[in-house]
Amino acid sequence: MAIHPIRFLRIMGVLDGLSLITLLFIAMPLKYFANMPIFVTINGSLHGGIFVLYIIAIALVQIRIRWNLIWSISAVAVAFIPFGNFIFELKLKKMQPQLQVKPIPKKWLVYAIIFFSFFDLFVQLPVMSTYALSVGATTFIAGIVVGMYSFMNTFGNILSGVFTDKIGASKILIFGLCMSILSLLAYQLVDDTTTLLIVRCIHGFSSGFITPAAFTLLANTTEKSKQGSGSAIVGSFVGIAAIVGPATSGILASKISVPNVLSLVALYGLLSLIGMIIFLRITPLSKKSAANKKDEFKWNNGLMKAYGGAFFLMFSQGVLAYLLPMHVEDLGYSSRMSGTLLSVFGIVAVLMFLLPTNRIFDYINSSYTLLIGVTVLGISQVIIGQSTTTLSLYAALAFYGVGFAFFFPAINTMLIESTTKATRGKAYGYFYAFFSMGVVAGSFLLGTLDLTGTLGFWFTGLVLFSFSAVIIVSTIRSKQDSIAWRKKVND
Repeated sequence: MAIHPIRFLRIMGVLDGLSLITLLFIAMPLKYFANMPIFVTINGSLHGGIFVLYIIAIALVQIRIRWNLIWSISAVAVAFIPFGNFIFELKLKKMQPQLQVKPIPKKWLVYAIIFFSFFDLFVQLPVMSTYALSVGATTFIAGIVVGMYSFMNTFGNILSGVFTDKIGASKILIFGLCMSILSLLAYQLVDDTTTLLIVRCIHGFSSGFITPAAFTLLANTTEKSKQGSGSAIVGSFVGIAAIVGPATSGILASKISVPNVLSLVALYGLLSLIGMIIFLRITPLSKKSAANKKDEFKWNNGLMKAYGGAFFLMFSQGVLAYLLPMHVEDLGYSSRMSGTLLSVFGIVAVLMFLLPTNRIFDYINSSYTLLIGVTVLGISQVIIGQSTTTLSLYAALAFYGVGFAFFFPAINTMLIESTTKATRGKAYGYFYAFFSMGVVAGSFLLGTLDLTGTLGFWFTGLVLFSFSAVIIVSTIRSKQDSIAWRKKVND
């Protein structure tokens, strides 16, 4: 008989609590008072490994029990309090008989694949430019190596969308995962700049197949009334990948080579692929649906706003990645602070995605949440440029996280509302192509115009405010057209 998820969590919680106590009250005193640091090294490594298993146990309970997210957050919090795990374990023991184990929802496997796709992207950010230099690239070529992934991603996105509608999202996901895994392993063969550029092309192109197909599969299996909150939950996995990915690669790359780091990412992709083949049934699009004229792909007002939103969201992200490190260093702070600030924005966004606040996106029209999101991002960019203290910078990035949390679900929901199941794959293909172009455009445009510091942030804010104006005009026109159409029908 399989172990109850709560029981597994209780066991790992007790072990985590014991390893924390021995680390704090035995190993650390031996290090500082008896000059025996080896005990901290051993105990610290053991505690780290147990903590990872403890987090996995929490995730397993969240998936199988589906309890309130507050309990999972509490489970993480008590792990940092001496003896906290033991008190929490007593509470779990009382709760266990009343908690029913549920089957693993298939959509969680798709969430895992989406996390893999974005984790793959964010793992590369801190290490790819330096890795390119290590194999003999000039700084100019290193820039091309970094940008090549997003450039080739665009073509993969578009083709993924087209073929997702023709043969089904599941088949495209399997193809994309297979190719991505092979391209990640291909970094082991790199020993010069030319080979690296070839591998980057293949990697970017193949990874581009995953995201549109995964988002299409989720959208087509989510209730219409829950598309907004569903998009928010998906956004949380993107946010978590943005927080965890750079830190993971930074830590691992200091201990093992970059190709080996990417091979570990490939291992995660392989596990996702196996799960995909075993648990997700392949459901190609029926010929009847594909042939229906009503389901032909059409460029409409909603799609244009969604695509514009995708471009300008990533335009803002590209600017932030380009300007924030320079702004922080100009203020006299360490470069490490840039990473911490970006983590703050990610954490705020993820919390808004996962907490009950995500229900906002089911009840408020996506045009309004998009308008709120882009306006908040624009204000945040201006505030960041004006911020000179640590507190103001953290507050500005937290506010930016709020804007991102409104923005991302809005454009996803808008795309879903503007398409049918038969055309959604193609729509998502173009959507993520605009994503990729936005990332490149943000940093490239500011670099070309030589806009740095406060001026660069003001420029970005004005660009985002201009898009806000476009959304307002477009929404007013849509309402007017709707009223005119109803009047015509009634007459």
